[in-house]
Amino acid sequence: MPLHVHASAEAVLHSLAEYFVAQAQHAVADRGRFSVALSGGNSPRKLYELLATTPYREQVAWDQVYFFFGDERNVPPTDPESNYRMAREALLDPLTIADSQVFPVDTALPPAEAAEAYTRTIQAFFAPEEAIFDLVLLGLGDNSHTASLFPHTPVLHETSVGAREVFVEEKKAFRITLTAPLLNQARAVAFLVYGADKAAAVHQVIQGTRNVDEFPAQLIAPAGELHWFLDMAAAAALPPAAS
Repeated sequence: MPLHVHASAEAVLHSLAEYFVAQAQHAVADRGRFSVALSGGNSPRKLYELLATTPYREQVAWDQVYFFFGDERNVPPTDPESNYRMAREALLDPLTIADSQVFPVDTALPPAEAAEAYTRTIQAFFAPEEAIFDLVLLGLGDNSHTASLFPHTPVLHETSVGAREVFVEEKKAFRITLTAPLLNQARAVAFLVYGADKAAAVHQVIQGTRNVDEFPAQLIAPAGELHWFLDMAAAAALPPAAS
């Protein structure tokens, strides 16, 4: 499990942008398209904004990239809290990505129906093959959640490959998330984590005793590659040999 530890958040973002470009180039060369599941939040916004700038935007065949979402908040697509809206503003619109290449969660539906519909959307895209994303981008909360796999929620024990609704008590709101079994089918998963406030969570997920109810990101063990992109502050609780 490679750990890419850099001195600054800016260096981490550039490192992951380079990895994204390489994964996209390989996928397009090998399979004719690149499927990616995006993460939400402030950290990935900066990554997406970076990917939309030179030199990264010139290095990817964006008309062959297909965008999904690792999770979504149960809000309209125009809401400031929408992961879709953030990705649209930071990445998709600046790159003039066609709507046909973007697969948002239909949050106009009730949460359970939205999750079922998103599962069908994903299955239809990959059919007749298994749903295997080329790259899944993930973040990490200071409570060790990733996507919308929050501590002590039933979705942590979901065995199906697809999307599920989850009520997040601390947020008092529903979210729709890809399940761990689906995330783990990916060819590559990359965590983007920076900041001292994430150091304890990074340590628990990577080196702590396994307890997925307490530390949900421990569920992520993909069949393909798993990479962590960290700054020194986020990696501070790891032993020197690990970081």
